[in-house]
Amino acid sequence: MPRSVPSRRLVVALLLCCALLAGTTACGGDDGGTTVTDSSASPSPTTSAQKQKWAKTRFVANAGLAAGAAYQWIVKPYRAGKFKKGADGRTLAVIKASAAGAFTYNRLKAAAENAKGDPLLAKAVAPLTAGIESLKGVAAKLGKGEAGAGDVGVFESVIDSVKDAGKSAGAEVKDKVPSASQLGG
Repeated sequence: MPRSVPSRRLVVALLLCCALLAGTTACGGDDGGTTVTDSSASPSPTTSAQKQKWAKTRFVANAGLAAGAAYQWIVKPYRAGKFKKGADGRTLAVIKASAAGAFTYNRLKAAAENAKGDPLLAKAVAPLTAGIESLKGVAAKLGKGEAGAGDVGVFESVIDSVKDAGKSAGAEVKDKVPSASQLGG
């Protein structure tokens, strides 16, 4: 037997639907009923000071994630001997290092792009783009299990350079280890 809906709930639901319908039609312009909306979720700064602040914030976030991933899944396991042939957990360490290498490269590219929004930061990070690009090949070597001390050193060197560049521009970068879901997806 169907349950009856209290009339008070029915009236409230009807009023909400009408209010939503009236609100959407009232928002239409004089352009024949079509409206253009901006569906971007990120805030859009209006002044150059706000743009620079957001550029530094995004730079710090991306560079911090890159540094955390590189240290947690590349440098630390390498120092522990996890990449050596026959080491316990080598396969998993190599897989994680490969994913971390690609993630680090991606986040550093994003950080370099973010740096362009702040003149001082852009000037400090510009010389590092070649080093960031070199990480692409090193990440591939990690995936094949062919990474050596020099390859891990490249990651450390580039991360340290990016941190120093950020610090000199007033955007200090601290390591932030990404979650496994961030690393893989």
